Amino acid sequence: MSMFETVTVDQIPENATILDVREDDEWALGRAAGAQHLPLGQLPDRIEELDPDTDYYVICRTGGRSARAAEFMESRGYSAINIAGGSGAWLEAGKPMEADGDAEPTVK
Repeated sequence: MSMFETVTVDQIPENATILDVREDDEWALGRAAGAQHLPLGQLPDRIEELDPDTDYYVICRTGGRSARAAEFMESRGYSAINIAGGSGAWLEAGKPMEADGDAEPTVK
């Protein structure tokens, strides 16, 4: 049994703090509008940059990396909720997205 909650993209409250743990190249192609970026591999070294009083909705491409990130964050006393289906589900649901440059946001 996991120590963290998992929600669908439709269950995320408005104005939630979304933390994207994908790699830089994935982030650049498309992400949830307004999301914060902290790649999973950097999370252990940079976790203190996060606010322990914030509920973070953690997203990756499909939900695997975000689950690992949420578990790690929860074990360190942070509030982390995994987003099931990740950025792919976010895109399919028509949620607002942004990308670097003028490209249409996408998920790969």
